[in-house]
Parts: sequence; C-alpha cells; structure tokens
Amino acid sequence: AEQALALFEGGVQHKRMAETRMNAASSRSHCMFSLSVQVEDPVDAAAFTQEGRLTLVDLAGSERQSALLDAQSKAAMQDSVEINKSLFTLRKVILALSEGKGTAGHVPYRDSTLTRLLKRSLGGSCHTLMIACLSPEDILIDENHSTLAYATRARAITNVPVVNLDPRAARVRALQQEVATLKTE
Repeated sequence: AEQALALFEGGVQHKRMAETRMNAASSRSHCMFSLSVQVEDPVDAAAFTQEGRLTLVDLAGSERQSALLDAQSKAAMQDSVEINKSLFTLRKVILALSEGKGTAGHVPYRDSTLTRLLKRSLGGSCHTLMIACLSPEDILIDENHSTLAYATRARAITNVPVVNLDPRAARVRALQQEVATLKTE
C-alpha cells in the first residue's frame, strides 16, 4: 500500500498545472493512476489468479482560449487545444455508449489516447464512478451546465460487471477437477 501511495504522489507531482482566468490552479494535463492487484491461492498454485484494477482519472478541464491568461505562451494555447480535443473525443465515446451503440455501432475509442486508456472503464465489464466538479460562482453557470450534461450522459452508460476468466486457465481447472474426481472413484 505504501508503494502504491508513493507512486501516486510521484505522479501527482509531475502533473502540469497553470493559472487561468477561471482557476488559480488549473490542470493542464490529464492524470491517470492504475493499480492492478492480483491474488493467488498460496496453497493451490493451480487455482485461478484473481485480478482487479482500480483506475483513478483526473481530467484536465476544458477551457475556452479566452479564459487563458494573456501572458501565457503558445505552448499553453497548444495544451488547451490538445485537452479540448481529447475531451471532445471522450464526449463522442460517451454519447455513442449512452445511446446504446456500444454493441451495434462504432465507438471511437481509438481516436485519442485518453479514450483508448479508458476503454475498459467506459464500455467494459467493470464498475465506473464519475465525480463532476462544479463551481459555486454564478458567472460559471454555463460551464456548470455543460459539466452536468456531460455527467448525465456518462451516467446513462450501462456496464455489466462480469468475472473475466482466461479460457485456458478455466480449461486446466476443469481438467484438474475431472482428474481429482476420477482418482476418488
């Protein structure tokens, strides 16, 4: 646990932040932390290995270029363009999945690195939780409305969590059980 926390804190330190007109400490990059946990039976080495994954994602906020400070560089402007592009692709994926196109139609996961990395969480067989951050300021009501509309669409996505088993491991397990049954006869 301490190693995971140290890795998480190290990643947060590398996250790019900058001041904008809307936010004194605005994320200028998306931040993703994935923790994979594997559990093996110490007594039965042939038993199934259980695996779980926790993915925490902090998305950089979508900001209009007019919200950037005048003194910011061309690189900051390019960051804003890249952030908005990946968030737009994420929006397209969420729209496709919330409309039920996940099984029948095209979902553009491969259109951005962000959506490729979030494929399991968005349309996979896992539990997913989204926390939308809003501002209490009246002047940001349009941004709050947009965020809530985004979250409402994401909420409409239906994932069906299932236990994923390796077919070969399942077959080996079935054969081991059959051998054990035959030995008892």
